[in-house]
Amino acid sequence: MGTLDGKVAVVTGAGGGLGRAHALLLAHEGASVVVNDLGGDRHGVGGGTSMADGVVSEIKAAGGNAVAHYGSVTRDEDAAGMVKAAVDSFGRLDILINNAGILRDKSFKKISDQEWDLVIDVHLRGTYLVTKHAWQHMIDQGEGGRIVMTSSTSGLIGNFGQTNYGAAKAGIAGFMRVLALEGMKYGITVNVLAPAALSRMTEDIMPDSPELGDRLAPEKVSPTVVWLCTEEAAKVTGRQFCVSGNRTSLLSWQVDVLAEKDALDAPWTVAEIGEKLSASMDNWPKLLKPMEV
Repeated sequence: MGTLDGKVAVVTGAGGGLGRAHALLLAHEGASVVVNDLGGDRHGVGGGTSMADGVVSEIKAAGGNAVAHYGSVTRDEDAAGMVKAAVDSFGRLDILINNAGILRDKSFKKISDQEWDLVIDVHLRGTYLVTKHAWQHMIDQGEGGRIVMTSSTSGLIGNFGQTNYGAAKAGIAGFMRVLALEGMKYGITVNVLAPAALSRMTEDIMPDSPELGDRLAPEKVSPTVVWLCTEEAAKVTGRQFCVSGNRTSLLSWQVDVLAEKDALDAPWTVAEIGEKLSASMDNWPKLLKPMEV
């Protein structure tokens, strides 16, 4: 008996790396899986069927159930088709893992409008489109659901040379936080994953070391993702999980009041507020750095 017996999942960008690892573990735990992958490279160039087909074959060889879908998350009809594939093949949809993504890294002064738009389109709009169709089906189905969106420390914390990627990933986290509130009445949980793993997206930008492939294997991220899809996690929503290797961390915010007086008083002068803020600066939380690997 698996923890997800009878459940049906869609995983986008599941032809390799993290998406493949998520799909394989979901199937191992009993879920039937729609393996979506456009088949392009990490820059979003090209396409094909072999990547999605390969993961489907792996799942079936291990005794699981899966079908392939080759559409792009950036096309509304393809996003709808992923949900249709789940329903047509397995009768329902319970889980959506938004994982598809591309990279077009450059410093902000060098980035083009096209490089900005492409990354925003795949990550933020792509997450929106697939979620839109899955959301409506889960509501109509009336049995709740699980949605995991993939953000990044680039968006939640910051990383040099990834303004387009960071903006998209921060947008995904904001999307999640609001949608999680709306999902409570329907029993639909919505959470964010910020992973660090060695994959086709990161293989030539991660630090090089002999044990890196083992330390940052995508398979070490997937257990947290799959657990979020179980009944045990039915009350876990609106959360941001950073997962690297065998470490899972919860990223949450704190509020530090720096200056305050009665709201009915006159506004601060610039000099007054400046004095208050400057006096408190040594006690401000340090800026976080991206997840160490």
